[in-house]
Amino acid sequence: MARLVKLQSQIQQVRVEFFVRQRIAEENRKKENAAAVKIQSWIRGCRVRAYVRYLNRKAVIIQKIWRGFAAKAVFRHMQEVAYLAQRMSFYNQMAVRIQTRWRGYFVRKYVHNYYERKKYLEALSRKNEEVRRELEEFEEYQTKERERVALEREEHEKNKRAQRLHFLLSTRQRPGVYNSPFREAPSEMEERMRRVTPAVAQSATEQARRKRQQHRTTTEQHTSFLPPINLKRPQVLAVRERPQRQEVRAPDPHAERLRAAALRNQALQGRQQHTTGQRAFQDCLHHLPCL
Repeated sequence: MARLVKLQSQIQQVRVEFFVRQRIAEENRKKENAAAVKIQSWIRGCRVRAYVRYLNRKAVIIQKIWRGFAAKAVFRHMQEVAYLAQRMSFYNQMAVRIQTRWRGYFVRKYVHNYYERKKYLEALSRKNEEVRRELEEFEEYQTKERERVALEREEHEKNKRAQRLHFLLSTRQRPGVYNSPFREAPSEMEERMRRVTPAVAQSATEQARRKRQQHRTTTEQHTSFLPPINLKRPQVLAVRERPQRQEVRAPDPHAERLRAAALRNQALQGRQQHTTGQRAFQDCLHHLPCL
């Protein structure tokens, strides 16, 4: 009872102390809450980091085991490939040896037979000799042909020169330039001039032949432009019975062209004769000092 009485007397003091402590706790609640949060976060961080370290260790172990397995598989594959390549290389070498033996035998037996090769080379040498002889004959023929053509060209030039200098030919009354009385025999040019035809006469013959050809072509052109002949008599009579009337006709362009061509040919022939005379005179002057 005494104790109960003592507690009842202390109720007011307990209440005051409770309220004081409650106020102090309320004042320090935020600070203590922050401190508790910090302690909790640190503890949780420690736990999480420990767990992450644990997971990393386990992951490293798993990766190590998997990488070892994969590397072993790759190595086994590489080993199989290398072994297969080694076997294929060995087989290829053996196949090459067999092929070399067989090909050598086949070539020696059927392709490069010694006696057949000898016959072929002998025939080839004979053919080469024949071709060489034919080529030499052809070369000789070409050389002779070139010489013949050169001689013919030289002869033609000499004949043309003799035609141009034909007026220097000797006569009964007077010896020519190339037939000096102090020579024992006439020169080659004198003999040649006696054989050839003068250039003037030849040019006249050529002019006559050209005129005949030109007249023939002109006649053919005129006849080709003429209208066809109509044999119906009534139409001809009707045309003849028409009254005559004066008509102004235009000049024929074809006739004008023929006339202009004839004038040009005459002028060209005169120029050629003049040039021929000048050349003959120059050749005469050139050969006179040689007498």
